[in-house]
Amino acid sequence: MFKLLFLFSILILSSDAAVQDFCVADLKAPESPSGYSCKSVANVTVDDFVFSGLSAAGNTASIIKAAVTPAFAAQYPGINGLGLSAARLDLAPGGVIPFHTHPGASEILLVVQGSITAGFVSSANAVYLKTLKKGDLMVFPQGLLHFQVSDAGYTSVGFVFFSSSNPGLQITDFALFANDLPTKLVGATTFLDEATIKKLKGVLGGTN
Repeated sequence: MFKLLFLFSILILSSDAAVQDFCVADLKAPESPSGYSCKSVANVTVDDFVFSGLSAAGNTASIIKAAVTPAFAAQYPGINGLGLSAARLDLAPGGVIPFHTHPGASEILLVVQGSITAGFVSSANAVYLKTLKKGDLMVFPQGLLHFQVSDAGYTSVGFVFFSSSNPGLQITDFALFANDLPTKLVGATTFLDEATIKKLKGVLGGTN
């Protein structure tokens, strides 16, 4: 019996084991729902596993006064298929990362400079909100709406880490006001008046 259980456990472990060491993204090939296909090992170099793009501050001269610098598979081929990625957040005073979701990953935020008020809303509409200081961590469960707002008089900086090499992103404000969804339908689903909707569409580039 014990021998049978041992063999069964080996089979389970073997079925979960990776069949290759890594799958560096072939960025010249199209991306599929499961990620990028693997570049030939003969063409893989150490530079595929190194990314230096998070060392420089992002440009916060935008409507949200914030910048996100991603290190996803598209920018960092070596993480393709490994189930992790990262990004840098730069938030000028008054900067905000608006309500958004990552359908493909959970997220951890580490504040390294300044102060960031962050929060998420559960599927039961409970709000979990905290002002984070340097060194603080906060986790945002996969798929839940969340946001970050600068709470300092100078630029706040954070690094976020995801449980996927391509976490996906949908920003609620852009989904409502940065496309051609008819104003009447936006009003029906948000209870906003037409003037407010058209104003927001004008700011975010929406039409119709």
